[in-house]
Amino acid sequence: MNPRFYTALSAAFLALPGEALAGGLMLYEIATDNVGLANAGAAARAQGPATLASNVAGIAWLPGTQVTAGLQVLHSNLDFKTTDGTTIAGGDSGNAMEWSPGGSFFVSHELGDGWSVGFASYGDFGLSLNYENDWSGRYFMQNGEILGMSLLPTLAYRVNEQWAVGVGVRAFYGMLDSQIAVDNNPLGVLDRPDGQVKYRDQDWGYGANLGVIYAPRPGTRLGLSYTSEIDVTFEDRLDIEGLGPFVTDRLRERGVLDADTSIKMHMPQTLTLSLYQQLDDSWALLASANWQDWSRFGEVGVDLDSNSPRSATLQSNYRDTWHLSIGTQYRFDPRWMWSFGVGYDSSPVNDDDRTLTVPMGETWRFGTGLTYALGSQVDLNLSYELVWLGDMQIDQEKPLPANAPKRVSGEFDNAWIQALSASASWRF
Repeated sequence: MNPRFYTALSAAFLALPGEALAGGLMLYEIATDNVGLANAGAAARAQGPATLASNVAGIAWLPGTQVTAGLQVLHSNLDFKTTDGTTIAGGDSGNAMEWSPGGSFFVSHELGDGWSVGFASYGDFGLSLNYENDWSGRYFMQNGEILGMSLLPTLAYRVNEQWAVGVGVRAFYGMLDSQIAVDNNPLGVLDRPDGQVKYRDQDWGYGANLGVIYAPRPGTRLGLSYTSEIDVTFEDRLDIEGLGPFVTDRLRERGVLDADTSIKMHMPQTLTLSLYQQLDDSWALLASANWQDWSRFGEVGVDLDSNSPRSATLQSNYRDTWHLSIGTQYRFDPRWMWSFGVGYDSSPVNDDDRTLTVPMGETWRFGTGLTYALGSQVDLNLSYELVWLGDMQIDQEKPLPANAPKRVSGEFDNAWIQALSASASWRF
C-alpha cells in the first residue's frame, strides 16, 4: 500500500474532528451575567470578579473580597437534512447537540495600596457534535468533541483613579474525543458492516491574559484585553475496530495499530476593546469589538510515529473572525437591573469550505438577563441568549474510491444554540 495512506489516515480520522465547530469554540457563554449582554462591554464593565474572563485588569476596580459562581446549560438545533446529491445511505444526522452543561467560579481580593489578586475557573472553549452513528455523513463524522477549561490566577494594579492594569497566567486543559466510520465495502461488492476509528486524549497548555482599563471620567470606562495563543498536543494510539482483515493486516505490518499519533493545535489569540458608559442613574450603554486568530487554529499538525513515521500540516482555509456587540443595562428599581445585548460574529470559513466537521457560519447573538440585589452583599442573576446560525449548506465529497466517490449534500436548516445561565455573587 502507498505509504501516503498512513498520513492520510491520520489526517482524515483525527485532524478533522479536532476542527469541529471552530467558529463556535470560543464561547462568551460561561455561566455569568455576560450571557445577557451578548458580550457587550465585557472588557470594560468590571462589575464583579467574572471580569477575570474578559479583562484581568477589572478586579483592580473591585473593593474587598468578591466571589461569583455560575451554572448554565446549552441546547441547540443542529440537524443536517440530506438532499438528492447525497450518495451514501443512512439518512439525516439527528440533532447533533442536545444538552451541554457548564459552570464557572471567580474570586477577587483587594490587597491594598492599589493591588488586587484573583482566581478563575471556567470553560470558554469547546462544543461537541453527536450525530447518529449510521447517518449518511458517518464517513466524514460520527461524534466529535473538543473541550477546554481554564485556570487563571491573576494580579492587577490600580495605578490611579484613571488607570488599571492586570496580568494572568492561564493554564488550559484541553480534551479531544473523536469517532468516524470506515467503509468496509467501498466497491459495493462485499457485505460487511462499517469499521470505526476512535481517538481520545487530553493535554495542558499555558498562556497569558493581559488587560488595561482607562476611565477618563466617572461613569466612563474603556477596556482592552489580550489573550495569548496556547498550544496543546494530543497524543494517543488509534483505536481501530471492525476493519476488514486485509487493511488490518497491512496496518499491523506498518506498525500503525500500535503507533502513537499526535495532533498539535493552536488555541487562538484574541484582542477585545470594550466601552462602558453610564448615561444616568438608571441607564448604561455598553459595546465591544473583538478579533480572534482562527487562521492560525486552522493549521493542524499531525504526526504518526509508526515503522514509517509521517508528518503533515493540514490547512483548513480558516480565516480570522470579528465580533461586534452593543447592549444596555437599565436599573428600574434599586434592587433590579435589566440587561440586553445584540452581537454579531463573522464566519471562520467561506461557504465553499464549510464541512460537516465545521458546521459554522456567521452568527447573531441576542441576550437578555435580570440581576436582583438580595441585600447589600449578594446579587442573583438569570440570563438567556439565543445564538442564531441560520441555514448552512454543505456539499462535501471524498474522492476514493475513484469509481464511486462518497458525497454528502444538504444543509443545517434554521440552526441555533441557546444558553440559560444562573449565577450568584457575594461581596465581603
